[in-house]
Amino acid sequence: MTTTGEPAAVPVARDPREPLDRLMRDLRCGPDGLAAREAGRRLVAYGTNELTRRRGRQWWKELVRQLVHPLALLLWLAAGLAVVAGTVALAVAIVVVVLVNAVFAFIQEQQAERAVEALAAYLPQRADVVRDGALTSVAARDLVPGDLLVVREGERVCADARLVSGGVEVDLSTLTGESMPAYRSADQTDTRGSVLEARDLVFSGTTCTAGEARALVFATGMRTELGRIAALSQRVGRDVSPLEAQVKRVAWLIALVAVAAGLAFLPLGTFAAGLGLAAAFTFAIGLLVANVPEGLLPTITLALGMGVRELARCGAVVKRLSAVETLGSTTVICTDKTGTLTMNQMRVTRIWTPSRLLDLERRPPPQAWPVELRLARAAAACNNATIRSGRPDEASGDPTEVALVRAATILGVPADSAERQRRQRRQFHFDPALRRMSTVDDDGGALWLHAKGAPEAILPLCTAIADAGGDHPIRAADRERITAAVTQLAGHGLRLLAVAERRLPAGPLPERREDAEQRLTLLGVAAMFDPPRPEVADAVARCHTAGIRLIVVTGDHGLTAAEIARRVGIATHGATVVTGAELDAMSEAELDRLLAGHRELVFARTSPEAKLRIADALRADGHIVAMTGDGVNDAPALRRADIGVAMGRSGTDVAREAATMVLTDDNFATIVAAVQAGRRVYDNVRKFILYIFAHATPEVVPFLVFALSGGAVPLPLTVLQILAVDLGTETLPALALGREPAEPGLMRRPPRPREENVIQARLLVRAWGLLGGVSAVLVMTGFLLTLHAGGWHPGDPTGPGTALHHVWRQATTMTFLGIVACQIGTAFAARTQTASLRQVGVSSNRLLLWGVAFELAFAAAVVWLPPLQGIFGTAPPPVGQLALLLPFPVLVWGADELWRARVRCREGRAGVGG
Repeated sequence: MTTTGEPAAVPVARDPREPLDRLMRDLRCGPDGLAAREAGRRLVAYGTNELTRRRGRQWWKELVRQLVHPLALLLWLAAGLAVVAGTVALAVAIVVVVLVNAVFAFIQEQQAERAVEALAAYLPQRADVVRDGALTSVAARDLVPGDLLVVREGERVCADARLVSGGVEVDLSTLTGESMPAYRSADQTDTRGSVLEARDLVFSGTTCTAGEARALVFATGMRTELGRIAALSQRVGRDVSPLEAQVKRVAWLIALVAVAAGLAFLPLGTFAAGLGLAAAFTFAIGLLVANVPEGLLPTITLALGMGVRELARCGAVVKRLSAVETLGSTTVICTDKTGTLTMNQMRVTRIWTPSRLLDLERRPPPQAWPVELRLARAAAACNNATIRSGRPDEASGDPTEVALVRAATILGVPADSAERQRRQRRQFHFDPALRRMSTVDDDGGALWLHAKGAPEAILPLCTAIADAGGDHPIRAADRERITAAVTQLAGHGLRLLAVAERRLPAGPLPERREDAEQRLTLLGVAAMFDPPRPEVADAVARCHTAGIRLIVVTGDHGLTAAEIARRVGIATHGATVVTGAELDAMSEAELDRLLAGHRELVFARTSPEAKLRIADALRADGHIVAMTGDGVNDAPALRRADIGVAMGRSGTDVAREAATMVLTDDNFATIVAAVQAGRRVYDNVRKFILYIFAHATPEVVPFLVFALSGGAVPLPLTVLQILAVDLGTETLPALALGREPAEPGLMRRPPRPREENVIQARLLVRAWGLLGGVSAVLVMTGFLLTLHAGGWHPGDPTGPGTALHHVWRQATTMTFLGIVACQIGTAFAARTQTASLRQVGVSSNRLLLWGVAFELAFAAAVVWLPPLQGIFGTAPPPVGQLALLLPFPVLVWGADELWRARVRCREGRAGVGG
């Protein structure tokens, strides 16, 4: 359950960082924990320690909403018309298509709310607490504020709590994005910085990686930091994708044209053609059927489905069909750094000592010099990485420590976890406040302190420096050399660790790190780098060519992220680095100006709210945003972005649930491949819309000729023949156009604007005017020539029982076959928007060739098989008449090829002029 308000008797912690005695007073608890009965009362008041979800929308309403989608309504209309036309089986098939599409879309929309359920997986089932003065195990859902929680190594923290004794290392990466474990101790009560940076607080959903401590619970359930992110995930809605909005516009446009044509025919047929009302209504239905593209919705769905399968083969799993198209219209990609741009494999690239700068990326010397050997031994000893079977290449643990172990091996120092543990006498854990770690080790009976940490944390503790000529006290000149070296290495965005040692005097081991970590001898500085993925630079270049802006949004340090951005080509003129604190201090207007005025940006140390702000600001400016992420903290931004991209390998379940697309290889290059696939899918959607629309003109014109001639020209086409075209010969070539390969120059175009319509005036002119107009002229020519060859004259009766009835059936069959022949030319013309057919290749789309073969076979069956002749009212024309059909495809394609050549010429002159 979730409570919306708290009774006055319920204790509330005003600030978890207030003095401990005051916090205990506010929570009304003591060092012996809560009484069991008091815990029970608080459970009733606070509710269970679970992540809850607001009540979702009623499923049946969501399903109905899918059934009344404009395009679904259009298909319902087509089904009704099919019933009126007497083809019940066709109507049933259309209804099945509507239902399947509605159910599929309904299921996809439920994915968003599952993000909160995935967050709940971060809470363990049991927790150890002190109640009634005794340690006891309780269900994690029964924890309440005031409980004294025991946190141990390997356990997941199950509530937000303040440490009261002990210290632990905690993996906060799911909340902060930081890859290194953070040390939390009851002794560190510094209240500066944000709550997540407090050094005596632990949070629900994080994992204890080392140590043991007791902590006072101050927040549970939805009041925790994890719960706050869950609430953000629920509050962020999902807008319709560009294609979804465009399909609605297409549907309304088609419906308007179809209904208008049908209504217009009623007075034309009644008054101009002199038809009876029943006959005029029948022909009006024919016009509606001619204008309704029954296969449009399933063709779009199947085209997107094929795009989804193609992306899955490339390593991108898309959870919503329309996301494929949205990817193609992406204008900005906000990408994480670690694991996406980089290989997530930290390695030591350089080692600086007072004697030399050693470059480990090149071949190292056969035998390291003495100072480098000492540094390698110290780095291997002051380390917690686990080496399996004595093989450094199989080491596991913190990436920084694994990198040091591997560097030590390269320098000739063997790495053995068991031997290191045998020699280790004491360890002072890494402290993020002090930014250093040290160990006391036994080396042949002598005790040595080995330390590593940030250069600015180690250098003040050093009184000597190791050089080729031996150790000597640090002089002012030495400090200047060290500062210059550190500055130079840091300027490359490398992570720096200074390594030092000290021989301890005989006697008892030092109890305090302050006593041990003094009078150190500096051995040198190790510079580490997480190398970028080799394929990322090419992918980034393709993004730049395609006009896609790239912004790095990461929880890592700004200098490191900026250097990676420079290496992969994201930042070519020096990126502007903005920290999370700087972003928090900005107003919305300042953020808008920053995004507009600086194209190369790196946002470092970002929070969930910061990512949301960035996504919102970009979207408000008209951008279509793809946002990558892998942690719990990324879930709200992943949902808010137009395309949320989660990491499949390193990502959390929460991120994968909240995202629209999951990368199975965690690779930025896969995002770019997905963008290209999305652009290709959108292009192909427009191609088969062009193909389908082009046939409306030759289907409608015969009815208009019949009406405008007052019946003097008999009807050139029947309703059933129209249905044979729309759902028989037309479907497979349209689907084949959905598999059309990428057109040349696809990734050299700028992203299309968000407001750009999938149907533009240029497409309509090309479909209805050029392709449809040429087809209508050819089709009507074939119809009239066949009538004339059979002895028909204007006004002669052609109805059943008349001498010319068979000739009229042959002529309508010629109209049907003429439309089919023109379809073939239209299909090849629609394969490109501006390029010539020679550039894409006649046979490069084999599925289209098979579609054309099926189209011809189906048309032949309709014309020559006696059972189908009776259904569709066809009769085989004379062979001489059939020969007229041979040039139809070439003439339709040729007219469009000339038009595209003119467009290319005009665009070429515009490019030269620009």
